[in-house]
Amino acid sequence: MERWPEVETCVECSAKTMKNVSEIFFYAQKAVVHPTRPLYDADEKRLTDKTRKALIRVFKICDRDNDGYLNDSELNEFQKLCFGIPLTSAAIEDVKRAVSDGCPDGIVDGALSLPGFLYLNLLFIERGRHETTWTVLRKFGYESNLKLGEDYLYPRIHVPVGCSTELSPEGIQFLSALFEKHDEDKDQCLSPCELANLFSVCPTAALSREILSAVETNQRGWITYAGYMAYWNMTTLINVSQTMEQLAYLGFAVGRSTQTRAGSVADAIKITRERKIDLNERGTSRRVFQCLVVGAKDTGKSVFMQSLVGRGLLDAMHTGRRHYPYVINRVKVKEEYKYLLLREVDVLQPQDVLSSAETAADVVAFLYDVSNPDSFAFCATIYQKYFYRTRTPCVIIATKVEREEVEQRWEVTPEEFCRQHELPRPIKFTDAQVGLTA
Repeated sequence: MERWPEVETCVECSAKTMKNVSEIFFYAQKAVVHPTRPLYDADEKRLTDKTRKALIRVFKICDRDNDGYLNDSELNEFQKLCFGIPLTSAAIEDVKRAVSDGCPDGIVDGALSLPGFLYLNLLFIERGRHETTWTVLRKFGYESNLKLGEDYLYPRIHVPVGCSTELSPEGIQFLSALFEKHDEDKDQCLSPCELANLFSVCPTAALSREILSAVETNQRGWITYAGYMAYWNMTTLINVSQTMEQLAYLGFAVGRSTQTRAGSVADAIKITRERKIDLNERGTSRRVFQCLVVGAKDTGKSVFMQSLVGRGLLDAMHTGRRHYPYVINRVKVKEEYKYLLLREVDVLQPQDVLSSAETAADVVAFLYDVSNPDSFAFCATIYQKYFYRTRTPCVIIATKVEREEVEQRWEVTPEEFCRQHELPRPIKFTDAQVGLTA
């Protein structure tokens, strides 16, 4: 075995005398269920890169107070989660002693460091107890290829036509606790470093600048708690698979298994009631609503949308032409808060086709520039083509009202158009309203 390190086990046996036959089956099964090669580089005598990456994620999820160490309480919780039994005080001290003997920086102020955690698993593998490391990894969703399984990342959920996806109370609670864990200075914002640390267990980087432009941030561009929760509500509505994937990596399903079912990120998702039923009953329990923003080029759509998150004209101009097509924030409706998601429609001329997802919005805002004679015709054409005689609420918004108003090249005035189609009178969006949140 010293000559061929890739050989995991060597057992002398005999079919004639039945010597070690049961051992052969035991080690064969062990080699399949708990293989050594994915975990351990025998030539270099170290953990493989995939194993290190997976164990680092496990460590960060178990580090409840985010101080970079596993204290006795966290170590005990880790033990109970993975193996179902707590560690005695003597056993914890034995673990620390074994780590400190082989890893000088493995124990710091009586707590297990990340290097110590990695060394402990290396020790298990080198002593032939690699099933211990596999038990840990599988408890955190890893399969034999050291990747999170498809069912773990994307559990199947059925979303009927007319329904939408939102965060469940469990999902909201988990994400709120995650923010609190990584908000080290408790300023209700996540700095770029804190945000990167939060998403460090995910394969993709932290939120991009484009996505941050869609939510509330402070004056330094750091995402606030309100913006953070708005991001998750937005993603859950428009791309629930992405939400489930990120929640899986962040550890939502860890520790949620019961005797009858495994923990699943699907528990973080709530399927809303069909919108048709809400309309018939004139009531809804939904928390997130999508508003389509339609208008010709240069009508001020970006400024209008950025105002929802408190940004002014200069901020909107700074986002540039390649801004994110969504903006979301909380708005107060009667006595409770809802999330309003604005979605800009990428149409350059009335002949462009809207997708079924776009026409399924909860409300549509048509923006026209009072100083451009062709601006309202764009809105009127889109309305008549897609939303006339539908039950989708629509509003007409006049922008750049401080400029000289010109006659619109349409059959009737915007006011008369609204009267004919039983729409609210056009709403004026003034410069004074720019940058004011709802």
